[in-house]
Amino acid sequence: MRLDKWLWAARFYKTRRLATDEINKGRVKVNGIEAKPSRVIVVGDLVTIRKLQVIYEVEVCLLIEQRGPASVAMTMYQETEVSIARREHERELRRLSPQPHSESRSSRDKKRLRDVKQGKYFKS
Repeated sequence: MRLDKWLWAARFYKTRRLATDEINKGRVKVNGIEAKPSRVIVVGDLVTIRKLQVIYEVEVCLLIEQRGPASVAMTMYQETEVSIARREHERELRRLSPQPHSESRSSRDKKRLRDVKQGKYFKS
């Protein structure tokens, strides 16, 4: 079965086009090697998927050609224990890290302040 089709059927990506694009960007590896979308995968292959800041490492358990419900898609792979532990650790680090300070003024307030400083609201 093609890698892009399997990623789509396993619901890692919403469309095959997205799966193909991510594979071409090098964000998907099969058995530790960058793959092409047409790469044939078999049961037992180890697929590493990087989505945003999260890295999934899954073992292929089932090959189904059609995209089905999420409950069926979850049976197509098994995430490794190392991957689960790494994701939990990263989630905890993100939770504990300080959030960036947001600006207290909105962009509208900033524009008004700029206009006042330039004298647009005062008549001479």
